[in-house]
Order: sequence, then structure tokens, then C-alpha cells
Amino acid sequence: MPKVSVVVPLYQTERYIEETLRSVLAQTFEDFEVLVIDDGSSDRGPEIASGVSDCRVEVVNQENRGLAGARNSGIRLARGTYVAFLDADDIWMPTKLERHVAQLESEPLLDVSFSASRLIDEVGNDIGLVQSPKTRQFSVEDFFCRNPIGNGSVPVLRRQSLERIAFFDAEKGRTCWFDESFRQSEDVECWMRLAVLGKCRFGYVDEALTLYRVNSGGLSANVEKQLASWRRFKDRVASYAPELVKRHGRRAEAYQLRYLARRAVYSEQRGLAARLIARAVGLYPRMLIEEPNRSGVTIAAAGAKLIIPSRLFGVLERSALSFASRRPGLRA
Repeated sequence: MPKVSVVVPLYQTERYIEETLRSVLAQTFEDFEVLVIDDGSSDRGPEIASGVSDCRVEVVNQENRGLAGARNSGIRLARGTYVAFLDADDIWMPTKLERHVAQLESEPLLDVSFSASRLIDEVGNDIGLVQSPKTRQFSVEDFFCRNPIGNGSVPVLRRQSLERIAFFDAEKGRTCWFDESFRQSEDVECWMRLAVLGKCRFGYVDEALTLYRVNSGGLSANVEKQLASWRRFKDRVASYAPELVKRHGRRAEAYQLRYLARRAVYSEQRGLAARLIARAVGLYPRMLIEEPNRSGVTIAAAGAKLIIPSRLFGVLERSALSFASRRPGLRA
């Protein structure tokens, strides 16, 4: 039986899937299986994945159910003591699994091990930013307000810990771990249930072991959709942790808006970034006092984007955001 089951949801990602799988097969820790869950792709992604010549890689086909549904299928098939998730356009550094398995093996009370992520663009260039948590002691407030894990290609979890949040979806007639009714925010919704309902303990490896690919296109059309999904996540949290939402709901939404403003700055959407950070500050002005560096840099970058020529702005942007990213908590 493999020690680790790596679940790779695959949907319309033929451009990246081979590089993604090669990064898994290059791991220094070799006792793993790779479950590629083809979620109804119509491109050559499944064919490319099936052509990877390694007996540890298995491609499973299913009708499209979204990221949550693909991850659920992977968990259901997983044979490993640990389960790791890797999206089909992201990349792992060679020591990723080695570092996380070592932490989980040496600290038996931990349920989840995760690391920082370095951000890359569509063609794999390092954009000079790192996602890392603000703190090393993780409370439920941290998971609600800023998602310290950052993205879905980061965590490695004990398989038995996932069972703490398993639920039977009567409509679909199967056990789920990720909520398939979410097509966005499905990862933070799962991490939140692990923290609150599963009472899981999280450990952090202070190294950028995941390369997280940022798609610069289409943010404007998706902002309201992302916010609607996040607000639905907030409502779900309120169903089992109402006091948490009552105390921290405005702050959490403001941090989400600030994160989207940073994304808008990167994707060259000048007016959008300014509008988003203005909404964030209006919703929770205390962010200027509590986190002056991240808030100030975002405001400055959004404002400068409106008045400075793009070429000069690019130089200033990389310097400012690189400075901010050296401080933990880029996600928010």
C-alpha cells in the first residue's frame, strides 16, 4: 500500500498536466500513488496523463462534477495513509512530499501539514510573490478570515482525519468530504470544517514547496462570482459557528476584497483594483491600523495603477509587492 495518495483533479488542462505530473514523479519521497481524476475533459489532458509511463499513475474518468467532486472521487479511491492534493496546472518542488511526511510522522498529533507557495504566471515565470500565513499558530479565526493554507495544491492530510468531516449527501447518494454544491471556495470551505468541526491541528513547513499558477485573465468577470461564492461560504460557516461569523464577518469579507484587489493589480485591471480596495476599507477601516503594510501597499499599488504608465508601474509594482510578500500573509 502506498504511503501517500496524490489526488490530481483534471479538467481542460492539457497545456500543463504533463509538467504537473512530472513534478510529482520527481519527488524525493517515492512511496506514493497518483490518482488523476479526469472530470469530464474534452481536450487531450486525459490522453497526455495516460501517456505518462509510470505504474504509480492511474487516470480515472468521470462526468464533470467540479473540483470538489473530483477531489471526493480521489479521496474515495485513495489507499494511502496520507492524502495530498495537486491541481493540474500547479507544480511541486522535489522535496514537497518528503518535508510534509516527515512533519506528520514526527508530530503524530498533527492532522494537516502545509507549506508556503510561490506564485508563477501562465508560462511558469516566477512573479516574485509568495503566499505564506500571517502566523504559525492557527486559530479558527485565521481560517475564516484569511485562509492560511492559500490554495488547493498545498496541504497533505492524514486520511483518517478527513473522516472527521465526511458527510453523506443524500441527493447524490454518496459520502463526501468536499461539498460538491460549491464550484468556487470549495477548498476553504473544507479547511474550515476541518478546523472547526474536525478540530484538526495544522502544521506549517516554512518553505515555498508549491508553485501556484495565477491566471491573469478574466478576473473582472469573476469578481462578483467569487464574492458570491465566498459569502455563501460565510453563510455555511454561520450554520455551525454563528458567533465566529458575528464577530469576524466584516473583517473576513474585507480581507477577501483586499485579496481580490491585489489580484486585479497583477492582472492589469486598473479601475477594478481601486474599487475593490475602497470597498474593503469602507467595510472594515481597522485593517489600516491592524495591517498597515499589506493594506497600504495594496492601496498604493491600486492608486498608482491609475496614474502611472504601465511600463514604469510594472517596475514599481514588482518592488512593492515583493517587499510585502516578504511579510507573511500575502493571501489576504
